[in-house]
Amino acid sequence: MPLSSVEYSYGFGVYETIRVKNKNPIFLSDHLSRLMDSAKIIGLEHLFSENEIAKYISELINKNAVETCNLKILLIGAPSREEAQLDIICLNPLFPDKKIYRDGAELITCEYERPFPHAKSLNMLNSYLAYRQARQAGAYDALLLNRHGFITEGTRTNFFCLKDKIIFTPPEAEILPGVTRKKLLELAQENGYKIEEKNIKPEDLINYDSVFISSTSSKIVPIKKIDELILNPPPDALKKLMSLFDNFLETSN
Repeated sequence: MPLSSVEYSYGFGVYETIRVKNKNPIFLSDHLSRLMDSAKIIGLEHLFSENEIAKYISELINKNAVETCNLKILLIGAPSREEAQLDIICLNPLFPDKKIYRDGAELITCEYERPFPHAKSLNMLNSYLAYRQARQAGAYDALLLNRHGFITEGTRTNFFCLKDKIIFTPPEAEILPGVTRKKLLELAQENGYKIEEKNIKPEDLINYDSVFISSTSSKIVPIKKIDELILNPPPDALKKLMSLFDNFLETSN
């Protein structure tokens, strides 16, 4: 696709990042389903099917002989569905420092609402700027606040609070429903945790036992500090959930 393409330069596209482990793309069907849903939400028409993309992914993994990587899928729109472009790229996985799983990560907050919360679109400038601000501050990520001051999600993570064995999550209608988030909540419910959707402000966080985030690359990361607020160390209920999810990923496909 030429750089002069309006669709390319204006970010008219959607994407997914898939973790590959032992040549196996983890949760592939969920990621491809969300890719298709994202395209529909922004009106991106194309001729690619989930089965076709899965075949391309398999061929790419085999030809590159990669055991572990992150796959980035870019689906970029065009004036006609026939011209839409699909790119699949193998990237070196970027895993968090292991000590943050023990000690917790630091976050900052930024005011920003994504225009299409359920679409994983290429229109990511504000998220990029928020993430850059976080990294410049020495933080792991930035939590996004909507116009009402409620936390929605991170720039590349989903956000949760834990009280006893109840996991609180922002309303799904207002966030990108992460694939890792989906699997995490399913596993939690199977192991006796309850799930509640709730609007949460930064000043409410002192009322919870712990705060954590999740993503494809990071899995579950406990949080020790948000802006100037120092949070509780991970309780046993969160450590148990982290262990359950790690074990779950070892056998997932």
